Amino acid sequence: MTDSSDIRILLADDHSVVRMGLAALISTEPGFSVIGQASDGAEAVSLYRSLKPDVVLMDLLMPNLTGTQALAAIRSEFPDARILILSTSDGDDDVYRALHAGAAGYLLKSSPGEQLFPAIRAVRRGEKWIPPEVARSLANRSLREELSQREIQVLTELASGGSNKEIASALGITEHTVKAHLKSILAKLPARDRTEAVTVALQRGIIHL
Repeated sequence: MTDSSDIRILLADDHSVVRMGLAALISTEPGFSVIGQASDGAEAVSLYRSLKPDVVLMDLLMPNLTGTQALAAIRSEFPDARILILSTSDGDDDVYRALHAGAAGYLLKSSPGEQLFPAIRAVRRGEKWIPPEVARSLANRSLREELSQREIQVLTELASGGSNKEIASALGITEHTVKAHLKSILAKLPARDRTEAVTVALQRGIIHL
C-alpha cells in the first residue's frame, strides 16, 4: 500500500523488462512507490499531467518523444518537476542536452544499484545528482569545439549511408558545401575519416541511429 509520505515515482522507459525490474527494485525500499509507467516520451508527459509524481525516472532513447523532449515538455508546463535521467548513454552531448533541458540528475544504468535510492532522494529534495563519471563527460565536452546544427544534419545523413550527392540532395545544399562541412566535422570531432566520424558522433550522443 502507498503511504502518504512515500516518494511517488513515475517510470518512463520503452523497454518493459527494464520498467519491471525497476519497479520490483523500488518496491523493496521503504518509503518509495511506483505510481505509473510510461513506454514512450509522449505517454510520460501525459501521465505526469494526471499523476503529478514526486520524481520521474526517465530514459533518453524512447519513441514518439525522446527523454530529453519529454522532460523539456514536462518542465515547460510544470517548472518544479523533478526528473532524473536513467540512461545507458554516457555521451557528453546526451548528458549536456538532458541537463540543459532541466533534468535534476543523470544516472547511468551501469551504475551500482545502491546509487539509485540516494539519487532519487536527492532529486526529491530539489538537489542535483551528477555522479563523477557524468561530471567527467561534461568536462570533456567543454574542451571540444561544438558542431553546428547543419554539421549535425550532415552527420545524421552520413550515418544513414548517404553519399555526398545524396546528402546534398537531402539537405538542399551543394556537394561542395557537403565536402566543406565534412572537413569541418573531421577537424572538430576529431576523426580521421567518415566512418570514424560517425562512430565518434554516436559514442558522444551527438547523433542516434
